[in-house]
Amino acid sequence: MLADKAYDADRIRTPLREKGAFANVPPKVNRRSKPYVSTWLYRKRNLIERFFSKLKHFRRVATRYDKLAENFLAMVQLASMRLLLRSYDSTA
Repeated sequence: MLADKAYDADRIRTPLREKGAFANVPPKVNRRSKPYVSTWLYRKRNLIERFFSKLKHFRRVATRYDKLAENFLAMVQLASMRLLLRSYDSTA
């Protein structure tokens, strides 16, 4: 699980550990025992958050205009392709 400091709590970490998952959450400043956090993995989380931020600029995705899951997924895929093509756009 990737999350920010707001989700640093033993009541969240314990069930994840019991299920065999790894909580990659940076510890709060006031925490006594500081668990291990992969900084590389935490930096990659930022890329995912930026992608969702860009995806929310498409109105049909942000407002969940399509009520059927198939149509919504198709719109998310179209918006993702448009974002990908925008990154390959050559302006030189």
